Amino acid sequence: MVGSKISRNLSMELARVTEAAALTAGRWMGRDLKESADQAAVDAMRQVLDTIEMEGEIVIGEGEKDEAPMLFTGELVGRATSPQVDIAVDPIDGTRLLASGMPNSIAVLAIGERGSMYRWEHIAYMDKIAVGPDARGAIDLRDSPGENLQRVARAKGRKVNDLTVVVLDRPRHEQLIREIREAGARLKLITDGDVAGALLATMEGTGIDALMGIGGSPEAVIAACALKCVGGDMQCRLWPRNEEERVFAHENQIDVDRVWAIDDLVQGDEAFFAATGITDGELLNGVRYGSMRATTHSLVMRARSGTVRFINSTHRLEKLASLDQMPWD
Repeated sequence: MVGSKISRNLSMELARVTEAAALTAGRWMGRDLKESADQAAVDAMRQVLDTIEMEGEIVIGEGEKDEAPMLFTGELVGRATSPQVDIAVDPIDGTRLLASGMPNSIAVLAIGERGSMYRWEHIAYMDKIAVGPDARGAIDLRDSPGENLQRVARAKGRKVNDLTVVVLDRPRHEQLIREIREAGARLKLITDGDVAGALLATMEGTGIDALMGIGGSPEAVIAACALKCVGGDMQCRLWPRNEEERVFAHENQIDVDRVWAIDDLVQGDEAFFAATGITDGELLNGVRYGSMRATTHSLVMRARSGTVRFINSTHRLEKLASLDQMPWD
């Protein structure tokens, strides 16, 4: 890997990035304008990233250069030549949730040393299982959901029917949902928010014990960074969704049966994760707007120290507007 050691002070800078995305995107809550909300979050995130003392390469962004005006994959951000880092962004995890005024939309950002993050091989989805630190080492994606739940329950000192599993509510998960229910575990179905779902499965006090199912490959890398920070565990396997992706995997000799461990997705322990709530959720409160003020609730984590911080911030919007020329109000 290239670049100097990442300063621990960078974690607070990352919180500024996700706060900016949440503050601007929150204005679009419930307005059924997903693209406008996403563009607002991208613009804000991009602008703040360029104020940070680093050279960051977007390895998971909003698309290729000819498809996304900002935060495209391969773009360099920051205003220095070091530290050199990989950056994975999801300006709005749960865009549809935000557009509909539903819970659990968040702005997220993850960074690691240059070359440390898996660059998903143009196969958009992965099959995943994720758990918190108390069940680390108890999962194996090659086994059935029931077998995994038995081991997770033993690791936690509980019964399977005490466990709750979060799964994206999709037709492709009909068999998975049936097997989880047959195993005796409880089920929490979510409509969107792949990264938020993984966070719920790994953070204390959420009532969620595991995440299972097929979701985005980019989101898997972002979630892996968060899991590494808290000492959780995750396994993934590429899931070609159509014949085009199956042909791509064959032609490029990509092993779709390989099980990826958390250290395959994010190498080393120089990793940081930040998230800010946009709409209210089980883990983070959403943005609150007042008379020229707004409050945000963020989560910042560092893998090397294992530190997890929750940050409540009050923002004077007229001050931010004068400093950054952003439409905060």
